[in-house]
Amino acid sequence: MTHQATGRPLPAPDESSSPYWEAAARHVLALARCSRCESLTIPPGQTCPHCGSTDPAFAFVPVSGRGTVRSWTVVRQSFLPGFDADLPYLLVDVELAEQPGLRMIGRLLDGPDAPVRVGAPVDVAFEDVAPGVAVPAFELGAARDGEAGE
Repeated sequence: MTHQATGRPLPAPDESSSPYWEAAARHVLALARCSRCESLTIPPGQTCPHCGSTDPAFAFVPVSGRGTVRSWTVVRQSFLPGFDADLPYLLVDVELAEQPGLRMIGRLLDGPDAPVRVGAPVDVAFEDVAPGVAVPAFELGAARDGEAGE
C-alpha cells in the first residue's frame, strides 16, 4: 500500500510486527523482548537469535531510542517509489543504547548536510507518513556521558 499524497510505500504490519507499528503510530519505539533470555531483537522472528529458543514468546517493550551512529550513507537516487522528493537523504546504522549489538537503520531527519560521524549520539524521532502511520527515524542528539563527543 502507498500513501496517495506522497506515493511513499506504507508499512504492511503482520501478526509479528503489528505491535511495533502500533507503538510507532504513538511515537513510541517498542522492540521485541524474548521472554526466555530477556534479549531485544529487531525484527522478531520464529526463534530468538540470542538464545535460540523456538518459543521466545516475544513481548514488545518501550525503549529509549537513544543510540550511536555506527555508519551512514547519503542516498542520492531513489530505488523505491515516493522518495524522489526527499533526495538526497541520510540513512544511519545505529546501535541502540539498550543492548550491545542491537542495531537499527533509519533515516536521519537532520538533512543530508548534517555533521554526522561514527559515534555521534542520536535519538529516535518519527516521520508521520500517513494518518495513523509513523516510521521511526533518528535525529542527532547531544553528547551524553560515556558516549563519543566533539
